[in-house]
Amino acid sequence: MKFFDTLFFYGLKMKIRLSIVLIIIASLAGMLYFLIKDNDTREINSTITVADAMTNRGSDGFARAIAPRTFKFPEDHGPHPEFRTEWWYYTGNLETDDGKRFGFQFTLFRNAISPDSVKRASSWASNQIYMGHFALTDVANKKFYAYERFSRGAAELAGAQSQPFRVWLEDWSVAAISAEADDQFPDVRIQAKENGIALNLKLANTKPVVLQGNNGLSQKGPEPGDASYYYSLTRLAAKGTIQIDIDSYEVTGLAWLDREWSTSALGSNQIGWDWFSLQLDDGREIMYYQIRKTTGEPDSFSSGTLIDKESATYHLKKSDVSIQVLSSWRSPIRGTYPARWQLSIPRERIVLELTPLIPDQELNLSIRYWEGAVKVAGVADGKAISGNGYVELTGYADAKN
Repeated sequence: MKFFDTLFFYGLKMKIRLSIVLIIIASLAGMLYFLIKDNDTREINSTITVADAMTNRGSDGFARAIAPRTFKFPEDHGPHPEFRTEWWYYTGNLETDDGKRFGFQFTLFRNAISPDSVKRASSWASNQIYMGHFALTDVANKKFYAYERFSRGAAELAGAQSQPFRVWLEDWSVAAISAEADDQFPDVRIQAKENGIALNLKLANTKPVVLQGNNGLSQKGPEPGDASYYYSLTRLAAKGTIQIDIDSYEVTGLAWLDREWSTSALGSNQIGWDWFSLQLDDGREIMYYQIRKTTGEPDSFSSGTLIDKESATYHLKKSDVSIQVLSSWRSPIRGTYPARWQLSIPRERIVLELTPLIPDQELNLSIRYWEGAVKVAGVADGKAISGNGYVELTGYADAKN
């Protein structure tokens, strides 16, 4: 689950070498305003929280995720413009031959500012705005890099298509390597570069697609339509290069894709969530999101999936999973995040400890959130187990502490 479910932005990005000024206008509940100043300093003035942004207000005219649907591939890799927003969300853990470790996040979001397409002769006309987040964790040097872009879905500046699969925002992109029309899950290449930090990865799918929730309908809130259509590719073999300034690294590892499209999500009594994607060394994967109420308690809509080594899937309800926070990390900006967890699935005899590879993996972008690489160690069926994963935390940066 990803938090831009009901955000939609209007942005104009001017590519000027000396400075970049972004003015983003979002119309949600009549008033969303972010001012992003000089891109080098990343100073952000925000007047909206994640919880404020993710209600169903302003959703008139857009389709909503009401009932299970039939997924069709490769078509569903492409855009669904009848819904307000969607994303292509890649995360992964990478390593060099000599043991240097990295984490990465690469996400492209499509946001509609109106339910109707723009009918004008200008090639600049569009009701679609694309946003990109690109982050890299350099474990050995304890460095975290995070970047953001916006552009309109017009004039080839940004867009998405299913055949051949491609999503792009200027020169950031994820695209099928092969153009074969009948390839339902093609190998893809991710390419992104910003301020001397670059990622060039080939990803190859190794397990069947996972339809999250109820056959791909993932209910997040109490009202009908407070849901997304959601599928994952949980074990992508990754190979490529990372560049950090003048240093280049050949890396391999595992990545994860989350694909969602929707129009609304959180209810009025929900403040955010903790999302976990874990790849265990015995061939299993776990996805679980714990939605938090404004009281801090886990909501009954918390949900997930356990995928076994033969690719069979098992739905996880709130009562199936226990999460205990073992330590915390305080942001130098504001807010305190969980920083180590014990995640248990008693019926599967699984007890895991999740530890961030570095504490500070906070993205200080239009909306602040924590998303970072973690290592996994624990016990399953009485045997030691390990692995890697990613965790996303929202709603904590809004706290006044």
